[in-house]
Amino acid sequence: MPAIPDSAVPGPVVIRFGRLGDTILLQPLLRKLRWRYGRPCQLLTLGDWSPVLYSAQPEVAGCIPLRSQYGPIWMRPRRWRAALALHRLRAAPFYICEPQLRTRTKIRPMLTLAGVPAEHCTFIEDMPSKADEHWVDWLLRFGDATPAAFRSLAGLPVAPACAAPELQVSAAERAECDAWPRAQGMLGRPLVLLQPANKRTMRWNGMRAAEDDDKSWPAERWASLVRAINCRLPQAQILLCGSPAETGYLRTVMAVTDRGASQVAAAALPLGRLKALLEIAHSMVSVDTGPAHLAAAVGCPLVVLMGARSPHMWMPRSASGSAVHLLGGLPVIRRVDEIDTAQVVAAWHALRPRGALAADLHGAEGAAAQSAGCAG
Repeated sequence: MPAIPDSAVPGPVVIRFGRLGDTILLQPLLRKLRWRYGRPCQLLTLGDWSPVLYSAQPEVAGCIPLRSQYGPIWMRPRRWRAALALHRLRAAPFYICEPQLRTRTKIRPMLTLAGVPAEHCTFIEDMPSKADEHWVDWLLRFGDATPAAFRSLAGLPVAPACAAPELQVSAAERAECDAWPRAQGMLGRPLVLLQPANKRTMRWNGMRAAEDDDKSWPAERWASLVRAINCRLPQAQILLCGSPAETGYLRTVMAVTDRGASQVAAAALPLGRLKALLEIAHSMVSVDTGPAHLAAAVGCPLVVLMGARSPHMWMPRSASGSAVHLLGGLPVIRRVDEIDTAQVVAAWHALRPRGALAADLHGAEGAAAQSAGCAG
C-alpha cells in the first residue's frame, strides 16, 4: 500500500443509499479507496445490512446505517446521529455514489447540515456511466476521482483493483453457522440454497401479484427444481431461504413442494447466517436480488434468474472465480417466468462444485443420477 504523509486526511467517506445488492457492489470501490488513501473507509448506507456485510472487511472502519432518508430530521434520531457522525468526519474526502442525486435523495441537505465542505465531495453523477458498463466498473472509474480539496496531496496513485466483490465471514458468524445446521439436523449433507423471493415479492398487505413482478418465478417451477436437485443429488439438504419479510412466499413455495421427495426446508435467515451458510454451501439458485450478489461475493456457485434488467450492468460477479451462470435478462427476456425449469436445471447441473469434496460430489452425483434414472 502506498505511503501517505502524516498530515493526510482521514479515510474516505462513501455514501450509497441503495439496497442490499447495491451495497455489496460497493466493495471493490471501498477496497480501491483504502489502497489509495492508506486508510479504511466510513460507509453511510440505508438499511441495517452494511455492518453485517462489512463485519470482517479491512477496507471498512465503520458503518453509519440509516433506516430512511425521508421525513423531518427532528423525527429521525438516526439521521441526527448520521449528521453528527458526518460532521466529525468533515475533514475527509467524500465519495457520493448516487446516480440520480439531484432528483431522488436528500444527501446534499444532510452534507450541508453536517458542515461538509463542497470541495471535499465528489459525485458519481458527474461521471456518466458508459454504454453497457457494469456497476462495479463504473464505481471503480469513480474511485480514480479525487475531491478538489485533496488534488494537491502526494501519494494518491491510481490503484489496481479486482473488479468483483469479495466478502469475508467473521469468526462470530462462522461459529453461529456451525451451531445452526446442527440444531436443524442438517449437518453432513451438501447444502443447496434456493432464493425464490426478492424485495418486490411481498407488499405490506400480502404477496404481490406475479404479473406485477418481473422477477417472479412460479412456485410450481421452484417445486420442480427441488425434485430435480433431489434426483441428481439425493444426499443434499435443500433450503428455501429469504428474509423475515419473505416468509409468506416461502410458505407458498413449500406448500406446492413434495416434501417427501427430498430433504427440503424453509427458513427466514438473518443476513449474517446467510453469509456464513453461503460460504460452505454446495450451490445457490436465486432470482436477481441481493442474496445472489452475496453468494457470488463469498464464492458460492450460483445460478441467477434475471428479468427486465441488463446483465451487462447487474450480473453478479465473483472475485474468487466461483461459477456464476445467468439466465434471462435484457434483451433476451423481460420476465423471469419466461425461463423454463429445464433451463434452470441444466444450468445448475453445469455448476462446478466448490471445495475439497468437489470430486467426490461429482462422483456421487453421477452414481445417484444413474441409479435414480435422472435425465441430464
